Amino acid sequence: METKDELLTQAEKMSDKLSEWRRTLHQYPELSFQEYRTADFIAGVLETIDGLVVERGVGLETSVIATLGTGRAPVIALRADIDALPIDEANTCDYRSKTLGVMHACGHDAHAAILLGAASLLAERFRSQRWNGTVKFVFQPAEEMIDDKAMSGSPYLLEAGAYEGVEQAIALHMCPWLPVGAVQLHDGISMANVDVFRGTIKGTGGHGAYPELGSDPTWMLGLILQALHGIVPRKISALEPAVVSIGQIHAGTASNIIPDAVQVEGTVRSYSANTRELLETEIHDAFALAKQLGGDYSFHYQRGEPALVNDRYVNGQITTAIQKTAPAIKFTHRPFGMGGEDFGYVTQRLPGAMFFLGCALGDGLDRDLHTPQFDIDERCLPLGAAILANVAIDFIASSYEEGEEQHGT
Repeated sequence: METKDELLTQAEKMSDKLSEWRRTLHQYPELSFQEYRTADFIAGVLETIDGLVVERGVGLETSVIATLGTGRAPVIALRADIDALPIDEANTCDYRSKTLGVMHACGHDAHAAILLGAASLLAERFRSQRWNGTVKFVFQPAEEMIDDKAMSGSPYLLEAGAYEGVEQAIALHMCPWLPVGAVQLHDGISMANVDVFRGTIKGTGGHGAYPELGSDPTWMLGLILQALHGIVPRKISALEPAVVSIGQIHAGTASNIIPDAVQVEGTVRSYSANTRELLETEIHDAFALAKQLGGDYSFHYQRGEPALVNDRYVNGQITTAIQKTAPAIKFTHRPFGMGGEDFGYVTQRLPGAMFFLGCALGDGLDRDLHTPQFDIDERCLPLGAAILANVAIDFIASSYEEGEEQHGT
């Protein structure tokens, strides 16, 4: 008969506390760059855990970073995002959002609660079994949105040195398409480059009764839309993940006035750098058709977060820790989709990986990410906390053993 993992046993004893933390955060969601109450709550919990050094305002006012250990190598970072989304919650649970139009619809409340749990577990372990190494708990704001500098939270924290000295970084994400007791991992590119574009098709406009006297950008729009929608199936290999989606079209002020401009905005997703370059070129060329149609255009393309690239070796360590924590857990190995994740900035700089943790309620409702009905089975919380704790412990232990071998001791 298998012996239950000690850290999972301890985490399950914390289940009520983990749910309480998650539900408190869920009730008071805050948008990117505005997570003041959230940061206060997280810092308040961390300050009650003996052995942690808590730091605030690294990179952004609302960041919270806790450090455990000797302050020396090996150093591992565990990261959770903490911001919410501009979505009005449709759930009727007693912990539903108290802020109209704002909701934790991507599970960041659960990510933060899990990381608080991992910090508690590791601090208790460090008090009883001190090790030579350091764990950084990074509670990152602003994963969902960018500011007027086109920056999300992750690059701000990187520039400010939040990951200085870190040798490996780990993150997890809620996975509403898998049940509790299942995880999804993937080596290499696992989430998409996220870019946006804005193009303006320009004509002269004019009176609706006399279209022959001017140039009509709404007519040009039809041909340009065909070109935009034809990029992925006709310009990009079917073997390459890519998306071009139109999100907004704005034109006109009255039924009898031909507008002088049409604005078009959309999102672009890709996995490879070459495809990212090609998409930008093809989208620009689609808007340039306006000149051949008797009009003109302007074009702006904004690159967002890079693709999330999971390190194969780090994924192997995560897999070992998961199997140690819960041997019966079920693994799915495939990319996470065309969504974006600004943890990709971190995995550009140092070895790291993110895994998806099953959390489906299994009640038959569509509770996917970024929907008003999103919710989780909270039994995933202690499992996630124990996995993160085991990853950190195993990383430090294996690094120390490698160092001993290298020095011949």
